[in-house]
Amino acid sequence: MKKIILLIAIVSIALFGYFSFLPEKAQIQRARAIPNVVVAKVEVMPIRDEVEALGTGKAYESIIVTSKVAEIVNQINFDDGELVEKGAVLVMLRNDEQKAKVAVAEVKLAENLRELDRIRALVTSKTIAELERDRLQSLIDTTRAEVEQANAALHDRIIKAPFSGRLGLRQVSVGSLVTPGEQISTLDDVSKIKLDFSVPERFIQELKPGKLVEASAVAYPDRVFKGVVTSIDSRVNPDTRAVIVRAVMPNSDFSLLPGMLMKVKLIKQSREALLLPEAAIIPIQNNHFVYVVNADNKVEQVKVTLGIRTRGWVEITNGLEVGKQVIIRGILKVRPGDEVKVQQAENFKFAQVEGTEKSA
Repeated sequence: MKKIILLIAIVSIALFGYFSFLPEKAQIQRARAIPNVVVAKVEVMPIRDEVEALGTGKAYESIIVTSKVAEIVNQINFDDGELVEKGAVLVMLRNDEQKAKVAVAEVKLAENLRELDRIRALVTSKTIAELERDRLQSLIDTTRAEVEQANAALHDRIIKAPFSGRLGLRQVSVGSLVTPGEQISTLDDVSKIKLDFSVPERFIQELKPGKLVEASAVAYPDRVFKGVVTSIDSRVNPDTRAVIVRAVMPNSDFSLLPGMLMKVKLIKQSREALLLPEAAIIPIQNNHFVYVVNADNKVEQVKVTLGIRTRGWVEITNGLEVGKQVIIRGILKVRPGDEVKVQQAENFKFAQVEGTEKSA
């Protein structure tokens, strides 16, 4: 019995000693465990307000190469997809009959001119009435018109490129009969591309010629094509409540083709702003806060006002100054007043941050 009482006493003393020193040990451990956090300095960076839309590329100039007359094809001077200059002869149609008509009209004109020369002296001497000279002059004018008409019909048999561009696939062969409106090929000026896209009507006040656009195509995922807004449609579509905007983009290497679907970013505004990663924002009811590390490496809670939100970024319009260190990782490990060890974030500063709104 005495042994049991002695054992109980020893255990009680041990437990009393353990619990007496436990808070002190815990405080020592807490004092030593200073949390590590990742911070980023608040900096001014470029930010863009932009609208995203889908657009369709069109050739700057585009025609269907066709004939004005029904005639047999004598000669074809182009290959599929060939680049041609303005004025290049593409197709020659049979023109023997037109050449003969031109020759006849020129002969008649020359004869009438000679006749006019002969009677001028007679008119001067009153041998022939002036009426005869006037009749002959009218005949000469008519013959000149016939020459021009014959030459026009001859030129209609020569199909030329009205502008420089790239030809499409050839649809006719030598010896085939072409008729007015029948497609011989296509000709597109793709040195520049017109890009048409829809923008919601709520942005109409901000739409002006000269606004910059950036576009990308599925065929070129790593390229950004830049252009300028040149015109805005005069009507809003009553079904979509959107207006068509047209931009023009250089295409000197002919990478873009008419008909391509492109993702467009219309840059409404570009400016400088204070930016932070969204991970730094602590929402509490209707307010927003950040944890700032002061000069003593202590955490301070600061209320901020937010501006534009974008992909992982947020604009700070009030509450912070340039150079402040804001915790962006490790927020859950600290509270206001805690001492922390800071580590600077890598790749925090980007060349440009985009604020995007998608069009309807």
